[in-house]
Amino acid sequence: MLQEFKKFALRGNVVDLAIGVIIGAAFGKIVESLVGDVIMPVIGRIAGGLDFSNYFLGLTAASKAAPTYDAAKKAGAALGYGTFITVSINFLIVAFVMFMVVRAMNRLLRKEEAAPPPPAPPSKEVVLLTEIRDLLKAR
Repeated sequence: MLQEFKKFALRGNVVDLAIGVIIGAAFGKIVESLVGDVIMPVIGRIAGGLDFSNYFLGLTAASKAAPTYDAAKKAGAALGYGTFITVSINFLIVAFVMFMVVRAMNRLLRKEEAAPPPPAPPSKEVVLLTEIRDLLKAR
């Protein structure tokens, strides 16, 4: 059983998948920073200087009076729809970036349309039969 597990764990596909997951996690952090630190402040400024992360709906009296979403969560139940908006925009950005990466890879890997190969030279038999035909025509 140990040998079977070793064979499974060290197959190329498993290692490739592990590398993909690790790179994906790192890429996710980059995109999270891009969204949280670059894009969302710009969108918040355009929307009137408000921060989406503090958009919430308090469900209890104490959470309704809270000035921030974090304070509202500590005070009681609160729906953080601003966080949902941020995560949704994050998803759209990741999906768009992945689309662009796949599109670029497809363009790089696209094989040029293969031109039809030139016709093969006629075989010796065909050449001989053509000569015989031409000689018979000449008589």
